[in-house]
Amino acid sequence: MAISPGKYNTELQRRADFALPIQFKDGASNPIVLVGWNVIAQVWNEDRTVKYADFAVTYRDRVTGSITISLTSSQTSVFPDEVFYDVMLVNPSGLKEYYLEGILFVSEGYTA
Repeated sequence: MAISPGKYNTELQRRADFALPIQFKDGASNPIVLVGWNVIAQVWNEDRTVKYADFAVTYRDRVTGSITISLTSSQTSVFPDEVFYDVMLVNPSGLKEYYLEGILFVSEGYTA
């Protein structure tokens, strides 16, 4: 079943760690049980010609569909002012679908 991914734009600071908690739900607002599923998330430029990073994925509670995707300060240090990300879920049968996408607006931190 094809879905339209949700959209979430947010801001992060360059050279800082970044974490985004996510809970996946179906169209009836029921949690998507992630037992046996994999989550893949990446950061790219708009044209998808430069991949900047792979998010680390932490499964907080697979039964309630709760994860956290995160980036390290080393990863965010190379980001330009605007990057694009998406989150793909791969079900136990291998079906891949995008569930979330958005823009990360990167602001300059001054403390080093």
